[in-house]
Amino acid sequence: MNPSRAGLAAALHVEFVHPDEAAGENDLVFHCSATESGLARSLQLLGDEAELIELSWYGMRQPRVPLGAAFHSRRLAIRASQVGAVAASRRARRTTKDRLALAMQLLEDPVFDVFITGHAPFGALPQTMESIFDNGTETLCQVIDYAADEEA
Repeated sequence: MNPSRAGLAAALHVEFVHPDEAAGENDLVFHCSATESGLARSLQLLGDEAELIELSWYGMRQPRVPLGAAFHSRRLAIRASQVGAVAASRRARRTTKDRLALAMQLLEDPVFDVFITGHAPFGALPQTMESIFDNGTETLCQVIDYAADEEA
């Protein structure tokens, strides 16, 4: 849990609580901390036959997932979130173009500006990426500015 994110939650009109104080027996839980403890707590917050949507990206790490205890008897499910393509089950109704158009439309809402934590010129991209992946960074969404006269 990162207390500095309370302001972000408030801007999005989302209640911010410590994971130990989160209400349980949920039908659906979205996990995005990329930590084993967060994953375990997310499973604890599910009700019977409920589903956890895993939003975290672990890179090369292989987290331990607590599939013992009551995981099977409570018939819990874990589903990966993947944002790079429209899910195969929805491609008949939604195209990649539809998905991109909706994303661009939603991003017009100024509420999402709270996610932007910095700007960097394209020429500084290697240093910027190194900074983003530094464990001490607070980067949420880094905007890369590409000047028209800047060479690639």
